[in-house]
Amino acid sequence: MLERQSRLRMPLAGILIIVVGALTIGPVLMLVIGSFSKGIGAIGAFTTDKYVAAYTDPTLPKTLLNTVIFTLGAACFSTILGGLLAYLSVRTDIPFSGLFRVLPIVPMMIPHVLFAAAWIALLNPTNGMLNLFLRNLFGLSSGPFNIYSLGGMIFLEGMLDLPVTYLVISPAMYSFDTTLEEASRVSGASNLYTLRRVTLPILKPAFLATFTLAIIRTLAAFAIPSMVGMPGRIHILTTHIYRIISVGWSPDYGRAAALGLIVLAASIILVYLYRHLISEGSQYVTVTGKGYRPTVVELGRARYPLFILCIVLFCFLVVIPLATLIYMSFLPYSMVPSARAVSMMNLRNWHTVLRNSVIVRALKNSVFLSIAGATLGIVLSLFVAYVVVKVKSKGSALLESLSFLSFSFPGMIIGVGFMWFLVRTPLYATIWGLLVAYVGTYLPYGVRPLRSAFMQIDEELEESARVFGASFLRALNDIIVPLLAPGVVSAWILMACMFIRELSVSVVLSRPGTEVLTVEIMKLANDGLWGQVAALGIIMIGLSTALVIVASLLRIPLSHSEQ
Repeated sequence: MLERQSRLRMPLAGILIIVVGALTIGPVLMLVIGSFSKGIGAIGAFTTDKYVAAYTDPTLPKTLLNTVIFTLGAACFSTILGGLLAYLSVRTDIPFSGLFRVLPIVPMMIPHVLFAAAWIALLNPTNGMLNLFLRNLFGLSSGPFNIYSLGGMIFLEGMLDLPVTYLVISPAMYSFDTTLEEASRVSGASNLYTLRRVTLPILKPAFLATFTLAIIRTLAAFAIPSMVGMPGRIHILTTHIYRIISVGWSPDYGRAAALGLIVLAASIILVYLYRHLISEGSQYVTVTGKGYRPTVVELGRARYPLFILCIVLFCFLVVIPLATLIYMSFLPYSMVPSARAVSMMNLRNWHTVLRNSVIVRALKNSVFLSIAGATLGIVLSLFVAYVVVKVKSKGSALLESLSFLSFSFPGMIIGVGFMWFLVRTPLYATIWGLLVAYVGTYLPYGVRPLRSAFMQIDEELEESARVFGASFLRALNDIIVPLLAPGVVSAWILMACMFIRELSVSVVLSRPGTEVLTVEIMKLANDGLWGQVAALGIIMIGLSTALVIVASLLRIPLSHSEQ
């Protein structure tokens, strides 16, 4: 029976290797081929001219410098804040510590492009509401804040990555052995000294891993650099590549591919380093048994000031951006809150976006991609996770590596790869091409939670069904899938939510007729139509919020979506 079961599984593993390999390796290979091709319509006419043009660009050194400053700055900012938040919520007696279980989840309601739009409406140097308020209050000739700067970019990206760093650091903060901390306090050391000389050195691998993950995310960032950096003429590699393929009558996809390869190589190296640091950090994790709880540090007089600091962070992440978007959606232009502003409020922005045929089509496309893409992605993830867990072979190990490979792919870069991959197929410039690219790019976020779920199901259940004559598919459908139902539904909601928010792949592949919400919001922002941006953004947040609420009720492991 086991031999027959193994024979049935092996063809499935082979088919999945081909499918997943095409979705992950295929775009990368085409990215390499495209970088040596004369043009997207001349694949095979090889040349090194694209590399020469890409790497002799006089603006490239400045772009690389901006990329380094932006990436390291945002990664440091988010890691420090995430570590502080994790320490306060896990290890101290800070009030309402249960609030911190919500904090990492709530920011998922606001896509990055809308987070940027809200803060631009507040800190635009010419007509940002906060700048206008301060100018009127103190009689200043210009606003004191300029969001269109490297500092503004680092602030926004660091805030957006804060929930991720919190989710990565907090488990390590909770479960490492506290014996050395207790010994330090018994010896008379203060809480601050113990934190500096004992706790942080022990958690060094976890912090390094978190910092590496933050670098990976920032290196692939596009929403903040495009919304904030490009108007301020501050370009990093992702926006530099975007300009190459979006400015002018003849986009140079070969040159974009040549530049994209260095970003891709850097990301793959960083992902390898991240996994190494995670495995190294596990040696410091020591959960001592049933009922284990880490030692609680008493904050004393600092208890409430630190709690207020955490509330301020929550306001910066959610309350201020959301309130700004709601307020702006009813106004014709940026105005400081006042009686006059209230008198000018109306629903014109809402009527405009809902009557715009392109935006309505983008809304339909986003909903379709979310539902169909998540369904297709989960079906594929279900089979991949099954083979990875249940089939112990070199093929299943290869499939696992392939399925997680796209985790290291920056969206903008892999979007260019899919452009080359699909250009000679009927899927090119269609909604189906976007669907394939979405599934290929976000496959790890379906495989990872389902892989964990499969590991909790004993093989005896499936073997019992086989003994009674059930086929492989029958056993999978009648036994395995029902047991996995909560995890499958949760993973589906997670992928659907991510597809609604997707920007970096869409901005490369979307064409007239295949518009999506995030790209249309970015276009409205580029035109300075902030009221329409806010109205459309609230609609988008409503869709995302509904999915996040359902995911929370189903107890979806949200950390899988960010690690």
